[in-house]
Amino acid sequence: MTVVILSGGIDLSVGSLVALGGVVAAMLAGQGSFVAIVAGIASTTLLGVVNGLLVSRARLQPFVVTLFTSAARGLALSITEEKSIAVSSTASGLVWLGRGFIGWVPVPVLIVALLYFAAWFMLHRSRLGLHIFAIGNNEEASRLMGVNPNQVKLAVYTFSGLLSGLAGIILAGRLGAGQPVAAFGWETDAIAATVMGGTFLAGGQGRVFPTLVGVLLLGMMYNLLNLEGTITPWWQLVLRGGFLLLVVLFQQRIVQRG
Repeated sequence: MTVVILSGGIDLSVGSLVALGGVVAAMLAGQGSFVAIVAGIASTTLLGVVNGLLVSRARLQPFVVTLFTSAARGLALSITEEKSIAVSSTASGLVWLGRGFIGWVPVPVLIVALLYFAAWFMLHRSRLGLHIFAIGNNEEASRLMGVNPNQVKLAVYTFSGLLSGLAGIILAGRLGAGQPVAAFGWETDAIAATVMGGTFLAGGQGRVFPTLVGVLLLGMMYNLLNLEGTITPWWQLVLRGGFLLLVVLFQQRIVQRG
């Protein structure tokens, strides 16, 4: 989400793609871990490509395009008949991604660390990263400088789809099942964490590692709400939306003062 917002876009389909990736992986787990993992990631990456093409080639607004692609959850609900799909015991590799350890460190934690470093390297040490910042700041100026915004946007949304699928298969491995209702509202959390990390919704300004701080702060806040037990899950959704609104308003004030 940080990379997408830096480019001046938004992706409202990530939660639905997480659910779809997990469901596809669980359904094919009987064919082996490799097939399940590749299929889960490939399915969401393909939808990421669709997002990128519609935004870059068809010139549609990212908000509209990714809202349409969020219908992937409907697809997941349809193919599972609204039921969870248990991960086959033969897919030990898939389960290991969600529950395994390397030494004393959980595998999902290592994957997150590697992905954050890879994203940092891409944004700050590669030409693609410079182009992402450029089109986020001023797309027309970047075009005049020789940057191809269409290619950059396609890469950004493809990247988002790929990571959503990876999150889906890790979640499926951790839960032992692909759940079509999983990751509901995660796009709001991703946007909130990104904005809390200092990335401007207008694009062009922000960094990757502060987003991790936003993720940890949100996780702590939600855990406290769950442990307290006085606020129902439905009211927690209301609080999440309100919290995001407050963060965006605070950021807007900072921009205006600057």
